[in-house]
Amino acid sequence: MSVEKKFVAEGISKALVNEYLAEELERAGYGGMVMNRTPMGTQITVYAEKPGMVIGKGGKLIRKITRDLDRRFHLDNPQIDVQDVGRGDLNGRVVANRLASSLERGWYFRKAGQSMMRRVMDAGALGCEIVISGKLTGPRSRTEKFISGYIKHSGKPAVDLVDRGYSVAVKKLGVIGCQVRIIPPDVRLPDDFRIELPVEAAPAPAPVEQKKPEKAPAPKPAPEQAAETAPEKKSDLDQLLESEPSSEPAPVPMDEPVAAAEGAIEEAPLPEEKADAEPGAKEE
Repeated sequence: MSVEKKFVAEGISKALVNEYLAEELERAGYGGMVMNRTPMGTQITVYAEKPGMVIGKGGKLIRKITRDLDRRFHLDNPQIDVQDVGRGDLNGRVVANRLASSLERGWYFRKAGQSMMRRVMDAGALGCEIVISGKLTGPRSRTEKFISGYIKHSGKPAVDLVDRGYSVAVKKLGVIGCQVRIIPPDVRLPDDFRIELPVEAAPAPAPVEQKKPEKAPAPKPAPEQAAETAPEKKSDLDQLLESEPSSEPAPVPMDEPVAAAEGAIEEAPLPEEKADAEPGAKEE
């Protein structure tokens, strides 16, 4: 098999699996799937509003889907992973299924289209486009389009950034196709640019003059205290006492009187000695 035929066969197999899952998981709010082929087998990630309904009671439904993918589409060891779709108002497939269901219940197509587009834009989408085609009001089919925000229609951004969804509403007069395109709020478009104004430079602060440290004033000399105090006035009694001559004897030098006194004491005989000496003299 050539490379071209291999890619075409893989694309056809992926489209058939997507159609099968959309039919089986319509009540669970099917929101698309991602298929990756790995050395261990085929990994399929299914997004749904109600993951519990995809798994089924005791895992019965998911085992049935795995068995059908292996037998009908001949996938190599299919492994299914179920995840929550998150905000359903920003998923194109979920919005298309809701729009088709509302048309089948009898809603007027303009009312259904406007209400769905308003819900998508209120969820924060950058742009939304809803196309309804079929027998809307009469025997002849026609197309009605509702657009809000910004939508990419061509180029690589239209393939990578725009989320698409398609569903069919079956009515008595015929089928009505519902096509939805949504640009999520967290997408950065390649033609989105912003002009930033240059930041004005703040004026330079004026130079601050450094003040020279002021010299402390020299301490003033303390007033000289008067060497002599003013003489106090003496009373008449004090003056009289000072004028009288002092009757006290003149002071004697300390050394001479002491020595003289000691010599006098040594030379003076005691009365007992005198008494002893006198009888001796008489005996002689």
